[in-house]
Amino acid sequence: MTRLTPIAKLRVPLGGQDIELQQVDHDAGGMSLLRTRIREKSRFTVFDVDPLTARAWGEALLAWARAQPGAGDAGDA
Repeated sequence: MTRLTPIAKLRVPLGGQDIELQQVDHDAGGMSLLRTRIREKSRFTVFDVDPLTARAWGEALLAWARAQPGAGDAGDA
């Protein structure tokens, strides 16, 4: 059995996509994974990443957001 723990839900204002982040834990053990579910109308994209990939992805997202004009400290909240 797989346990899913909700982490965050986001809605993209311009495209209307819904993004869900969940922690995935298997009863058999092993590392936790980060599941990203993106819904665009009736289409879903779902993928799971390991902690190292999640960290690198998150850092890349933050670096991009901070480099945008008018970003200020909004990415640090």
